[in-house]
Parts: sequence; structure tokens; C-alpha cells
Amino acid sequence: MSIELRHLRCFLAIAEESSVTGAAARLNLSQPSVSRSLAALERHLGTRLVDRSTHHLALTREGHAFREKAAAALTAFDEALDAGRLLRPPLRLGHAWSALGTYTTPLLRRWAQEHPDTPIELLRIDDRTAGLTQGRVDAAVLRGAVDTPGLATAPLFTEARVAAVTADGPLAERAALSLADLSAEPVVLNTVSGLTTLDLWPAASRPTRTLTVRNTDDWLTAIATGNAVGVSAAATAAMHPNPGVVYRPLTDAPATPVHLAWRPTAPHPAIPALITLIREVAGG
Repeated sequence: MSIELRHLRCFLAIAEESSVTGAAARLNLSQPSVSRSLAALERHLGTRLVDRSTHHLALTREGHAFREKAAAALTAFDEALDAGRLLRPPLRLGHAWSALGTYTTPLLRRWAQEHPDTPIELLRIDDRTAGLTQGRVDAAVLRGAVDTPGLATAPLFTEARVAAVTADGPLAERAALSLADLSAEPVVLNTVSGLTTLDLWPAASRPTRTLTVRNTDDWLTAIATGNAVGVSAAATAAMHPNPGVVYRPLTDAPATPVHLAWRPTAPHPAIPALITLIREVAGG
């Protein structure tokens, strides 16, 4: 059996989701179909790419090594068929939510003025690397620790964290909130691309009720309807206003580091200039 691009796409989706079920949902395929594609790829390579012996699916050492090669192969294929990129290759910049916050518009305007031959395509992609490991973007704005193997990163700036609460609830009446103020409420967690986990709270005062969602839109809906409270970076308040949600400063939550990440094996030539300009805009 010959290996096709669909086998690589299935493998990368499994690697990103850490789940065959999640990969199937992302690709709009059946779970057995995704499993068969993975098995065919492993047979062709003569090695196991995924360790199924643990409770949570994980890549083997060979799987981590192949992941980078598969992403690069898909990127090269997609770019080869995109005639528009041959003469004027854009810089595809991914983000899972909130982009660069209040710096987004100033950055895009300055970039258009200073680098007119390399347009930026800003793409929101709901996964932990904002499409980077899938080969869908050239670089990505990532918040928090970046622990995905095979990525290069550069620190950009830090952001304060905010609490997000329903606009007509008692917590909205306060000027600022603490983590303890939220611990008695159900907390909504974006398990696909979100930054917040229960580890943000001290072990003795962690929330006991959670609600999980898979994207920022559902996160906002859960808060606006009064079903939960949330924690996010300050950029979310700027980029996702919602009449049913009020954002308040969190007085005791650590700041969030913001990074630019890219694949070092085939970097877009404009990445160094992008890092420099983001830091200038954020510093100004």
C-alpha cells in the first residue's frame, strides 16, 4: 500500500490532539478510518509512531522525529500548489486566540508600511500550536510554556492575567479579583488551545468543578450564560469583548509569557524582522 498525504494529515492530527477520537473530529473522518491510516503509516515505516500502552496516547521517540518531517512535507506540498506564493510569499501568522492583543493592529499597520512585499496572513487556528505543527502557518503566537518538540521560539513580551465573569453576577461588581474568589465557582477550561489549567491555583484551594470546551467562542458562551468563570491573558479582554462577560484584573496570578514560535528546519525569511517589529511595537 502506498502512502499518501492523507496518512500524514491523520498522523499530525493525532499528534496534535493526543487522541485518535479528537483527530477524527478535527478531520471530519470516522475513528476507524483514522486508526487505519495510522496503522498503514506505521507498517510502511516499519516502526511505531504512537504509544498506546499508557492511559493517554503519546508519540514514541520515532513519532516525535517523524512529526517534524511530516509537517515540513505537507507545508512544501501545499506551498508548491499555491501559485500566489511563488512571486509574493506571504508570512502566515497563526494564533489560537487573541493574536497579539492591543498590539495586533499597530503591528499589522507598521508591517504593511515597512514590508509591503511580504504581506502577513493572520490566521486563527484552534489548537495548541495554532497550526504550526500541521504546517498551516509559518509562525505562531503562543502563550505560556512552549513544550512542543521541534519548535524554535523567541520571547516577545508578558501579559497580565484577567478573570472573566458573567456581567450580571456578583463577581462583576468588584474592581479586581483573586484566584480564591474564583475557586468556589465552576471554571471553564479550553482543553484544545487554552492557557489555564487547575495548576494555576494552589493545591489546597483548587476549584472542584470544571467545564471543558474546545474553542474561545464556547469559552465565552459558558461565561456569558453564567455557567462558569474563566481565566485568560489580558489580550482576551481587548480582542474578545462580549456584552455578557466582564473582565477583571487577577491580583495574584502570574504573568503570561508570549512567544513567537516557528519550525527551524524551513523558516520563513521574514521571521527575524517580525520578531524585531513585535518587540518594538510592544515596547513602545
